[in-house]
Amino acid sequence: MKNIRRSSVFAAAAAAASMLVLAGCSTDTADTSDSADTVSIDTANGVVEVATNPQRVVALDNTSFETLKAFGIEPVALPKQIMPDVGFEEWIGNDLILDIGTHREPNLEVVSEAEPDLIIGGYRFEEYTDELSQIAPTIDVSPTDENYVDSLKSQTVALGKVFGKEDEAARIIADLDAAKDEAAAETRSETVFLANVNGGKIDNGAQRIGRLLEPPTLTDVFAGDAGDIHGDSGLAPETIAQANPDWVIVMDRDAAAGEPGASPAKAVFDAQEAFANTTFMTEDQVVYLDPYFYTRESIQAYSEAFQSISAAFANAT
Repeated sequence: MKNIRRSSVFAAAAAAASMLVLAGCSTDTADTSDSADTVSIDTANGVVEVATNPQRVVALDNTSFETLKAFGIEPVALPKQIMPDVGFEEWIGNDLILDIGTHREPNLEVVSEAEPDLIIGGYRFEEYTDELSQIAPTIDVSPTDENYVDSLKSQTVALGKVFGKEDEAARIIADLDAAKDEAAAETRSETVFLANVNGGKIDNGAQRIGRLLEPPTLTDVFAGDAGDIHGDSGLAPETIAQANPDWVIVMDRDAAAGEPGASPAKAVFDAQEAFANTTFMTEDQVVYLDPYFYTRESIQAYSEAFQSISAAFANAT
């Protein structure tokens, strides 16, 4: 679990994100990489000075992958075994991009072999920051548990500065803000259950997707009680049915983790006899997040999630 101490480190960067959006939306700015060889980046471990436009990048933090791809950056090494299967086929299938393994057993020798100019660490790889820093400059700009969605914007600002992609970063942030605002406008304090389908069972997913309630005006029927993202907390379908939320938002951890033989989240929900007379089933008020949401968790994934929420609520009868 990530350390919430980062929230203070990124506070200023969050404010900078809003200013960057205004600047980026009003006019295109020149690439600043020509006028500066290095840039100061606020990270979870303090301010780090890094070279701009690094050519050989090792990317470990899954929340950064989609932004790097949007910037046109192709890493030289990745944790391929924990990447989403969809959206990164070219990277995963490219033998020239080295595979460092998983966050549980990372091969740091492969990281060194990649000869990186910069390592984007953090998140699942947070505990290896010191070791990685001995190989190459390492930045941890991953989102924080506290104010997760806003800190995704700070991350995007930081990566935009490193790669001279401030305009692109501003547009990505603007997309998130628009999606958040729309979700907030379409929701009106309806009750919701945040579900995690894990091991073929339905569990409380508030620990991971409670962040989706930051902008929308929705009320968690279990009052934010977090559950267990990796295990079975013993939450019975009958307990969920008794709470009878108006809506359910579902994260399919089984699909994202590639659990063999796992049923899709929708099939698991449809099979629950206890849900037959609930409001969310009879009114078809279940929002299924992207199947790879758990391994994406990027600013783009959250933009899409807010869009899905606003679309579902707008279409509700």
